[in-house]
Amino acid sequence: MPAAQAVTTQAMNMGMTHYMELLATNQPWNLLIFMAIPVILAETLTATEFFVIFGRLSEGPLRQFNRAVGIALGFYFLGIFLYLTTSVVPGITWRGYSDIIAVGSYLSGVIFLFGIALLELGVIAKSADKEAKMKLHFLLLIGFLIVAHIAMIFGMLNPALF
Repeated sequence: MPAAQAVTTQAMNMGMTHYMELLATNQPWNLLIFMAIPVILAETLTATEFFVIFGRLSEGPLRQFNRAVGIALGFYFLGIFLYLTTSVVPGITWRGYSDIIAVGSYLSGVIFLFGIALLELGVIAKSADKEAKMKLHFLLLIGFLIVAHIAMIFGMLNPALF
């Protein structure tokens, strides 16, 4: 039995969603690429976001760091999204609703993260004032955190439950 087929068969026997299978396969690389790096960057962005918002920072070193992390995370996640939607998702045989919700939620994170990158680069909300941009940045970050947590929760469920 080929290695990829063995992993898939094992995952189905263990009741694993494709989300968890992706993270469990090719250890430790998939875990680092698809979970650790995006989560560390998102947590860094979230932590700096609090200081930026509460301090109403529109410039300075912390705001520039926040901006750089937002752009890097947006483009990094766009790369993940493009890779998964072209190389992985087309071959998926769905294992249930929790599987669809987990993978769909994870992939939808690109809307929010790439939105942050576009906002930081001045591609969207060009004419908005600083306050409106700050609010949009925060809302996009919250949106990502929501879909990322939905992906994690449903990704950890046994797909046979739904």
